[in-house]
Amino acid sequence: MNPITTTVLIIFLVLFILLSFVTVQQGTIAVITIFGKYRRIMEPGLNFKIPFIERVYRRISIQNRSVELEFQAITVDQANVYFKAMLLYGVIDQKEETIKNVAFKFIDDKNLMQALVRTIEGSIRGYVANKKQAEVLSSRREIVEYVKEQIDQVLESWGYHLLDLQLNDITFDEAIIRSMAQVVASSNLKAAAENEGQALLITKTKAAEAEGNAIKIAAEAERLAAQLRGQGVALFREEVAKGMSQAAKEMQQANLDTSVILFSMWTEAIKNFAEYGKGNVIFLDGSSDGMQRTMKEMMAMNNLMDPSKMPNAKK
Repeated sequence: MNPITTTVLIIFLVLFILLSFVTVQQGTIAVITIFGKYRRIMEPGLNFKIPFIERVYRRISIQNRSVELEFQAITVDQANVYFKAMLLYGVIDQKEETIKNVAFKFIDDKNLMQALVRTIEGSIRGYVANKKQAEVLSSRREIVEYVKEQIDQVLESWGYHLLDLQLNDITFDEAIIRSMAQVVASSNLKAAAENEGQALLITKTKAAEAEGNAIKIAAEAERLAAQLRGQGVALFREEVAKGMSQAAKEMQQANLDTSVILFSMWTEAIKNFAEYGKGNVIFLDGSSDGMQRTMKEMMAMNNLMDPSKMPNAKK
């Protein structure tokens, strides 16, 4: 064998060996075909293939992928709703059948993405079309659950599954936003007015209760004061009566006329008039006839008060 042939054989052998080994990156699966027909898959790491016969058709990423969506939907009451969403999806698993679906269902990732986005948009539009604009904002979670339920089977046939769907922003036309803001503002004003009315009612109720309690306390205090004043007057009269009775007994024991007591009380009364009158004018008859008339009246009063001197008294 000549040196040229040997050299060619060596080069061919080295090239054959080099082309026989394939490195598959972590997170990817390599799909191998023979003459355009599916043969097998290669997992991450160093793999062997038949040079010039087996070919790496496609490398499938098994890592999770995300995409942002922006689209429009119309509610049942003809309101435009604008969505901004984040879609997270990935390959179901690393099984051979799953990888075959991922590799051969779509020509490339661009077509897959287009089908995936349009499917999700259509599902959300179908859901929103049966809702009113006032219900959309409160149905964020229901929309996500509805979309997952609707497209899970479709994505599974493609070899993918939906990991998460986040509706980051839901907006309406400017006119609708203004009207919604006015509704919220009017609701807040109504709630504030109701709260203010309740607070005023509570304040007035408490004030009325306090005033009523104060009136009750004042009335009770006045009643007690009147009762005490009456008891004081009664006790004063009782003590006066006791004193007069005692004085009368002592006068009788001394064989003196009890009218002297009345005369003494009369003169004491005139003295008090003069001391504590504070400038008031009091007219008294200071003549002898007036004095005699006054004494007769006092003696007559004394006879009325003494049961022993009454006409019908038993002797």
